Amino acid sequence: MSDATPGDPGLVYRVRPLFPRRHLFAVELSLDHRLILDHSTEGRVALSMPAWIPGSYMIRDFARNLVAIAAEDLDGRPLELAKEDKQTWVCRTAAGLRVSYEVFAWELSVRSAHLDLTHAYFNGASLLLKVDGCEDRPCRLELLPPEDESCQGWRVASSLRPTEVTSAGFGRYQADSYQDLIDHPVEMGVFTALSFEVGGIAHRIAVTGARWFDEDRLTRDLSKICAEHAALFGELPVDRYLFLVTALGEGYGGLEHAFSTSLICCRDDMPVPGEALPSKEYNRFLGLCSHEYFHLWMVKRIRPLAFIAGGLEHEVHTRLLWAFEGITSYYDELALARSGCIDHKTYLGLLAETITRVIRTPGRRLQTVAESSFDAWTKFYKQDENAPNAIVSYYAKGALVALALDLLIRRETSGAQSLDDVMRGLWQRHGRLGVGVPERGVEAVAMEATGLDLRDFFARALDSTEDLDLPALLATVGVEMRLRSRQGAKDMGGCVDAFEVVPSQATLDLRLRPGTAEAVVQSVITAGAGEQAGIAPGDVIIAVDGLRATPDTLDRLIARSAARSGEVEVHLFRRDELLRLIARPQAAPDDTCELRLASAPPECVARARAAWLASVG
Repeated sequence: MSDATPGDPGLVYRVRPLFPRRHLFAVELSLDHRLILDHSTEGRVALSMPAWIPGSYMIRDFARNLVAIAAEDLDGRPLELAKEDKQTWVCRTAAGLRVSYEVFAWELSVRSAHLDLTHAYFNGASLLLKVDGCEDRPCRLELLPPEDESCQGWRVASSLRPTEVTSAGFGRYQADSYQDLIDHPVEMGVFTALSFEVGGIAHRIAVTGARWFDEDRLTRDLSKICAEHAALFGELPVDRYLFLVTALGEGYGGLEHAFSTSLICCRDDMPVPGEALPSKEYNRFLGLCSHEYFHLWMVKRIRPLAFIAGGLEHEVHTRLLWAFEGITSYYDELALARSGCIDHKTYLGLLAETITRVIRTPGRRLQTVAESSFDAWTKFYKQDENAPNAIVSYYAKGALVALALDLLIRRETSGAQSLDDVMRGLWQRHGRLGVGVPERGVEAVAMEATGLDLRDFFARALDSTEDLDLPALLATVGVEMRLRSRQGAKDMGGCVDAFEVVPSQATLDLRLRPGTAEAVVQSVITAGAGEQAGIAPGDVIIAVDGLRATPDTLDRLIARSAARSGEVEVHLFRRDELLRLIARPQAAPDDTCELRLASAPPECVARARAAWLASVG
């Protein structure tokens, strides 16, 4: 007995936010007997849940959220499900299969699933079982509305291709394969729906949680940014695109998909109606949108060969994240300037902050950016208290490698070529053809596209811990750079009109845990005054020279006390013990970047700067 109908793919998923108050999704998977005969041996069917989600390189073990599961054949006879490992179930049947299970959904992030009375959200990797052997088969997803009366008025937002849906979006959707199925996150609830077009392609925005914001400004700015990226690559390889935005009191993050992106931001990041100039927070949000949209090409279609060959059951290592995330991080803010969403000084301020973040990471002296890419699974995504001393971010350092490569190519070709040409080369050779990028593939395309011998550059930038020669390269586009001592933890440098004398400030070289009312030490920088005094991660500093310390006052207290006597008395709690330590603060190192536009640069330099920051559209 089969419930398949003509045109039915034989592989059907049904999802309902069944118990919003208990945060449980109900999922039903139906598998026609013909698929079992075609893809199994002796009726053996193996079902598994991914261990990680593409774009987020950490083992998350989504199967741990599955709280109940049962199976029957399509005639209703119960079947035994044997659990083979942490994420795999096996049964035997020749009469079709129906599996029903429930998933606990209480992770409010772009990676997993979340359900309550306000909304439902899920990524397929965290909710939908894979049928081994049927990964490349077309399948259907049926989205059912919640039955709870408190959820009336909910709608669906997803980039999945609909086949038969209601005006609210509930109903049937199709996917070409399991990988396609899990690459379309789903939002259900009450949200603000906006739209715009780029090159005749419809782009939608679904904003959940924002009480009020400047809708016209958001659509106008996003349309300019998306058009800038499309112009860079020369084409827009989608027939639709969706921005899923969840605005919270606190939060930040994004995850790329082939036809959409999921974003979390603070409500204060959204544009304010009537605001003359965009806020720093809004610019940060636009940078996030720009970053994830660039991934439409870089990562989702220009893909590392390792990701194509690997699976979702275990880690898949590659040294290429410096390029796939780092180059993306370079272009995300550059596109804001090129599209006119921010001016050149604002862009240079953002660039200076990126340089500051890298310079303030002692781990850059121990870990190369290629090693950072390879170790993302165990080091970058699982950072501990010693992370600043041991690792470097392939996002931030990778962005600086991209900057240096871009300016080097422009200098060596007298402006005839740039990193833009490398990106188009990657698109033509790999993205359009669906051919994975090998481990040294980005370097090969860069040299082929430009005709330059870049082996020495890549050896230094990727496989050594030497700093990049950014001051010399920035000077070729009329930008002057200097490093000065920081004036407190919140001082990240920026773009200035003139380099002024800044007094050195004494510091203990500590990183405090953000978002706490107490001065909790998160990290102690190697060889700094705090380490020499014996301060440790997790310590709660309560007083400096007898005065109460807070996150806002700690730097000031240390600087003032050090100026008076050269040493300070620190009282702190380590676990439940009160300790008294004597520290001798040191002058803050020159780890804060300032950039400025050179006044009256030579005409050739001025042209180079204009070309660097000009729209490619």
